[in-house]
Amino acid sequence: GLVWNTWGPIQNSARLAFGFSGWDIALLVFWGPIGFAPCFFFMWLMDKKGLRVTVLLTSCLMVLGAGLRCVPVSDLEIRKKLIHGGQLLNGLAGPTVMNAAPFLSTTWFSPDERATATAIASLLNYLGAAGAFLVGPLVVPSPNGTSHLLLVPQSNTEHIKDRIEAVLYAEFGMVSLIFSAALAYFPSRPPFPPSVAAASQRLSYRRSFCRLLSNFRFLMIALAYAIPLGVFSGWSGVLDLILTPVHVSQVDAGWIGFWSIVGGCVVGIAMARFADFIRGMLKFILLLLLSGATLASTWFTLTCLTSVTHLPLTTATLYTSCILLGIFLNSSVPIFFELFVETVYPVPEGITCGVVTFLSNVFMGVLLFFLTFYHTEFSWFNWCLPGSCLLSLLLILCFRESYDRLYLDVVVSV
Repeated sequence: GLVWNTWGPIQNSARLAFGFSGWDIALLVFWGPIGFAPCFFFMWLMDKKGLRVTVLLTSCLMVLGAGLRCVPVSDLEIRKKLIHGGQLLNGLAGPTVMNAAPFLSTTWFSPDERATATAIASLLNYLGAAGAFLVGPLVVPSPNGTSHLLLVPQSNTEHIKDRIEAVLYAEFGMVSLIFSAALAYFPSRPPFPPSVAAASQRLSYRRSFCRLLSNFRFLMIALAYAIPLGVFSGWSGVLDLILTPVHVSQVDAGWIGFWSIVGGCVVGIAMARFADFIRGMLKFILLLLLSGATLASTWFTLTCLTSVTHLPLTTATLYTSCILLGIFLNSSVPIFFELFVETVYPVPEGITCGVVTFLSNVFMGVLLFFLTFYHTEFSWFNWCLPGSCLLSLLLILCFRESYDRLYLDVVVSV
């Protein structure tokens, strides 16, 4: 998450230091959803070979990607290609990072701990993205007069480039440390299964896809997750680009992005813990979160159209609306994941969440694809947020929940 979100929060500085265009910035974020193209291979690998092999391969791709961005080449065109290549390799790690959380929680944790474990494992990736909002703008200075980049002194340009290099090297060191730790000790499963569901037989890879694609209730809830989360991920990845026209500084945009994700992580873990204590409330929790997200995204969009709506456009209103939006949407992720698994059990968790996150990245990719062509005006991009949240809310209202995995654990255990 940290490596993927490196460039969005410092896009003004990156344009100056490496000659990136608006198209380049959008593409650097776009490599994330493109990396989900082999998503089904990673789902198969997780189902057949377990967590250790999958996590080691994923960590290795992250190390290669972060290292490729650090290759010291003086030619800016070659350097840009290396950076794009590094972002692609990091994007290939996305399927495991996004999909493994429910599989991890089922494999290692008891039924009254699963939602909390899923929340922690899935939201830490978002916390990494939040770290990029904080670290990037604080370490890398913004250009003096970002609207007139050609007038910036050469000495300032070199200083900005050196600071970006420092961020890239630091991220490479962190990723390498994580890979070394996983290589030293990361077992695929515990000595004894923690629940009946963890020890039960699952459907085959082919039968799982047939079950998922023929389950109308699953398709409803999958779209309810994929559309707003895909739109929000693309939007947050270029948040600085969106807020620059309304005269929000790079540092302020970074803090907005940081607190919106951190708030979502804290509330998401709290909601998951609540769901572990009071079972059978996942749909109700999602209705509350998506209602809040719809209101917050509408407020933000109308605030950005201050010339039409005459709503006050201040740092406080932008902070509040963006942070509330991030809290409501990010905290819904683990609740969605648990509901997916409960709905289609005994389909393996990795396959279920893999299909859903693949759909989410398809919507994110489509949105960023259009952004590469229409990156001079962002009102259409902002309106996608409340529209997607409202559609998700309607789908959840029509959804009929069931808890097949929980029923198995409770009844068989008794």
